[in-house]
Amino acid sequence: MSDATLHATAPDPDDFAVQIADQIESFLVAVTEVARGDEPDSAVPFLLLEVSQLLLAGGRLGAHEDILPEERYEPDLGPEPDVDELRERLAEMLDPVDVYSEVFDPYEPRKAPVPARISDDLADVMADLRHGMAHYRAGRTTEAMWWWQFSYFSNWGSTASATLRALQSLVAHVRLNQPLEELDGLDTDQDLGEDALEEAAGRVMVEEIAGPLGLRQVK
Repeated sequence: MSDATLHATAPDPDDFAVQIADQIESFLVAVTEVARGDEPDSAVPFLLLEVSQLLLAGGRLGAHEDILPEERYEPDLGPEPDVDELRERLAEMLDPVDVYSEVFDPYEPRKAPVPARISDDLADVMADLRHGMAHYRAGRTTEAMWWWQFSYFSNWGSTASATLRALQSLVAHVRLNQPLEELDGLDTDQDLGEDALEEAAGRVMVEEIAGPLGLRQVK
């Protein structure tokens, strides 16, 4: 599919690709700024907003017809940008609420949810989006759109959705003044069985996290 065909079949013929790229670029910039740690007191609300807006772009990609790359093999982009520093900064900022439990696939029966980390998820999403952005900035618009759509279905869509649920739950716990379980210390490669949960979980009072993470409680 050529760029001309892509634009002709898009819901917004003239600037669909530009709009998607702008939304993704906004997310990349915003999360990078949050990870700098200059304003930790607004980190969680800001991440909640940015992930929500990113998933709007993902929904548009998901609803679009399949985008096919023009070339059979993906052009070489060189070394992938390192996201480890961003991951570590986010993990430090979000401690002790970085770890959460998540159902990997709602249509796949499991005995227990799996542990995950918001910091890992955001770094993973950033890596996928940066990969496509490298194609976009090199003028390979169709390749970028194909990658963003494909990786939305295969990885970053479900990862960002899980992250959004965790962030929304965190905000809700604080605003409603409800204690939440601290799952720090769990190995994110293991399942969350009942024994592991009982051993690792501890009560985190909302007043301990509301201020440092920029959340306001309901009085």
